[in-house]
Amino acid sequence: MSFIFVALGGALGAVSRYAISLIPLKTQFPVLTLITNILGALLIGFIVGITDKKGDVSPNIVLFWKTGVCGGFTTFSTFSLEAYKLFENKAYVLGGVYVALSVCCCILGIYFGKKLAMVIG
Repeated sequence: MSFIFVALGGALGAVSRYAISLIPLKTQFPVLTLITNILGALLIGFIVGITDKKGDVSPNIVLFWKTGVCGGFTTFSTFSLEAYKLFENKAYVLGGVYVALSVCCCILGIYFGKKLAMVIG
């Protein structure tokens, strides 16, 4: 049964990621992937925060959101490819900024997601 929760969440996450990729934004900087990863980090931080606070959250619900939705939604492989391409094209500063922002903002997203869970949950 747990596989079904992961699969359904993964489908929702993947469709959501695709929807964001359709936003008509043309720039050399991969801002939509950055936003997707930050939102995913915020969401997974919120899920962990709710789970820590409440303690009685169904494991299947956690699998749906954390493994399924967040796993299908975040785009680390796409992030890695885009960073690689920036470096390959000698856009070293832009690539460095992208990597630094992605890592720092996503860690902050987890922090704020957990804090938000404490306030809302």
